[in-house]
Amino acid sequence: METNRSVIIYTDGGSRGNPGPAAVGVVVYDGKMRLLKRAGEYIGETTNNEAEYAALVRGLKMAKAVAGKDYTKETEVEVRSDSELVVRQMNGRYKIENARIRELFFEVWNLKVEFKSVTFVNIPRESNAEADRLVNEALDERRPPAARLL
Repeated sequence: METNRSVIIYTDGGSRGNPGPAAVGVVVYDGKMRLLKRAGEYIGETTNNEAEYAALVRGLKMAKAVAGKDYTKETEVEVRSDSELVVRQMNGRYKIENARIRELFFEVWNLKVEFKSVTFVNIPRESNAEADRLVNEALDERRPPAARLL
């Protein structure tokens, strides 16, 4: 991620109960790890896996906004997630059998093709502390979409 047009996204999604109240957390950096944007958002009742995918969607939309309409196709994105399942599904290593997850996968895929490249990397949970914190804050506050941007 050494190019001028690179973005690193940390994503996390979680629910309390499965399904249960759920939220997403996203932190976006440039290629030199300078903070560009972060958000935590309560997304209603859903499963952990759906929340993880919702975080990917939110993160790629934020990256698109940061890159700008004229530069999205030139932007390289690295998505870092502590969800091994989601990363392996996005990398084609695991099948997707759940219909709702398949819909979310295609939503992520359609966003992915708008960039020069998007890679999905599995990271340890402790390396995803900021996105996890945003998830928990949004769940604690049941933060509605209007108040989600930090």
